Amino acid sequence: MGIFDTIRAVLGTSAETDATREADPEDLFGMSTAYMTMEADLGYDHCGEAALCFSGVDSTRFDDAVETVEAILEAGEIDTGTGFHRHEDDHGYQWFVLEDNDPEDLVTSIHFAADQFIEEGFGSRLLAAVFGFERDGVDAYWIYSFRRGAYYPFSPKGTSDRNQQVEFKLQSVLDGELGLEDDEAYWYPLWPDTPGNHPWE
Repeated sequence: MGIFDTIRAVLGTSAETDATREADPEDLFGMSTAYMTMEADLGYDHCGEAALCFSGVDSTRFDDAVETVEAILEAGEIDTGTGFHRHEDDHGYQWFVLEDNDPEDLVTSIHFAADQFIEEGFGSRLLAAVFGFERDGVDAYWIYSFRRGAYYPFSPKGTSDRNQQVEFKLQSVLDGELGLEDDEAYWYPLWPDTPGNHPWE
């Protein structure tokens, strides 16, 4: 199985088959308190960015749905100052990347965007919401898998190795606060293209 097939299997069709329940965008609000726990208990600062990853489809109706999401994010930019841009990665996946110094605004904007995809009938195209943190040069992420309806930690070292010590520490502290993925086979790494970059760059 190639790397692209692995991505599709874990975040895509296989995860959909193995889904434990319908993904609920309300789960994203759990990150509001997790931000505080990450800082107070673990010393991690949020990186000022979060992202929504989704797969595209050749459909005018889907294009219209994406435009609607963009309009919602543009309105949010005026209301809360949450900036955003759209990005396509090397795997062909689409990202809405949001920037804001207020983590609550990031969570709210990601939720609005995800909820709109679902209302437009494209909830199945949602792959993951990714929230970034850092401490002393160590990057850590909480990834919400829409196909599994659960969070899992990810801490990359470079572009092909992961800091499992950090990941298990995050798991132990946030277990019970976030709905965590208990099958580590679904803790899929979203590698950055370049060391030190975020997965959405």
